[in-house]
Amino acid sequence: MSEARLTDSKSETATAVDTSLMRTQGLSKGYTIGGKRLEILRDVDLEIKRGEMIAVVGQSGAGKSTLLHMLGALDRPDAGKVYFEKFDIFKLSEVDLARLRNRKIGFVFQFHHLLPEFTALENAMMPLLAGGARRRSVTDRAVEVLRRVGLGERLDHRPGELSGGEQQRVALARALINRPLLLLADEPTGNLDSHTGESILETLKEIHAQDLLTSVIVTHNERLAADCDRVLHLEDGRLKDYTLPK
Repeated sequence: MSEARLTDSKSETATAVDTSLMRTQGLSKGYTIGGKRLEILRDVDLEIKRGEMIAVVGQSGAGKSTLLHMLGALDRPDAGKVYFEKFDIFKLSEVDLARLRNRKIGFVFQFHHLLPEFTALENAMMPLLAGGARRRSVTDRAVEVLRRVGLGERLDHRPGELSGGEQQRVALARALINRPLLLLADEPTGNLDSHTGESILETLKEIHAQDLLTSVIVTHNERLAADCDRVLHLEDGRLKDYTLPK
């Protein structure tokens, strides 16, 4: 995907009538373990509209993280297609896939994957630096995002000096640094106590609304799922609309 392609795609969607940001068609994925074939995703069709906040729920091992990795182009399906802004992303080269992930998709994982030797500010800047930006030009942006997630006073602290909730806020800032169109979060509150998890949830919802994000969140947190626009349940490789029990 060339620089021109990225620019054109963004300008085209600004005037497009279609409200879809991402769509999957016949998405399937499986693994062979101990000589046996395990099908994780089976013919998954999904449309994600711009501005939606979608929760994906299901038992552990159902394939929720696998689905998220496909949506974020971190893994390739065995069959099926993933369209981002109407473009079949798996037709891209690995270099262009990396560029797509860096510029248009933000990732937040249950485990923060912060670099321990770098400060909160430096960790937040990493996607921009990886994209070729100079440190001096991205510092102000990183400070702004860290302040938005409530870490304005912790810029120079390393991960080991931060609580679990603060580390997750750094990870959220890192995901937002490039102003992505799509935010993918895999159990963002799953490794936190209930109070800290609620705080992260409120920050996620606030930023989703303010930045006009499209968000897909894998979660076991029913409170988080209930606040989403749509809840999907993954079971036996199939993805279906789901109504949370009252």
